[in-house]
Amino acid sequence: MSRIVEEVSTASGSDYSNSWISWFLSSKGNEYFCEVEEDYILDRFNLTGLNTEVQHYAQALDMITDNLDEEIQDDLRGNLDLQARLLYGLIHARWIVTARGLAKMLEKYKRADFGRCPRVLCQSQPLLPVGLTDVPYEKSVKLYCGRCEDIYSPKSSRHGSIDGAYFGTSFPHLLFLVYPNLIPPKAGPVEFGLPGRGGDIEGSRRSRRAREEESQAEGVGEGASTAAVALKADRYRPRIFGFQVNEIAKLQRWQEAVRDRQVARLEELEGNAA
Repeated sequence: MSRIVEEVSTASGSDYSNSWISWFLSSKGNEYFCEVEEDYILDRFNLTGLNTEVQHYAQALDMITDNLDEEIQDDLRGNLDLQARLLYGLIHARWIVTARGLAKMLEKYKRADFGRCPRVLCQSQPLLPVGLTDVPYEKSVKLYCGRCEDIYSPKSSRHGSIDGAYFGTSFPHLLFLVYPNLIPPKAGPVEFGLPGRGGDIEGSRRSRRAREEESQAEGVGEGASTAAVALKADRYRPRIFGFQVNEIAKLQRWQEAVRDRQVARLEELEGNAA
């Protein structure tokens, strides 16, 4: 939040010379966003219900569409800019699940603008942004890997501070539903893009170190039960508009059954060793 306030306070009138949306998209840390077409924003049907979630809704909308009165006070302008960011983010979450929005995000996905999976066996699979909730100010954005079906935190702190509600819980899974040919295989090379292995290997090392430090912080040390650690793991469950994806749900039920058998075997081995 402090970063946003700092950026707003240093913005001048010339920053908005082209348009507010162009300025917003060109700001550092907003690389995950795509441009929402103006006709979509101006269609009030697409914004139904957002007036209850955004303060000074009408003025924030005027700011996004470059229709704000220039005589507005500077102290109010700073607050309006924060509300305009919130409004644009919530509109963005709705836009990227439309046909045109999915097409724009698909281009970014193919360029791996959201980064690549740090797991070695995923072979630099491009990631997709996803929210853990559709309610703003609750969870930051995560990155979903379609190959290992797990989520990761962005490497950049700027990206890590983006609200997950600006992308919603359905986007990546709806993208693969609309473009089934893009569903990554569970093994084999990535079908598009160049891997860029050097940076990804280093990212994998950093991710592994972070997981080790997190485990130590939670008290998971050498004396902890392996079965207990396995049971603590919480799985990410892909959903589209609140409903679990059918094929993935079936696969996860099978995977969890296998995990339960492995945990039972671990408990038996640990019991015999004791």
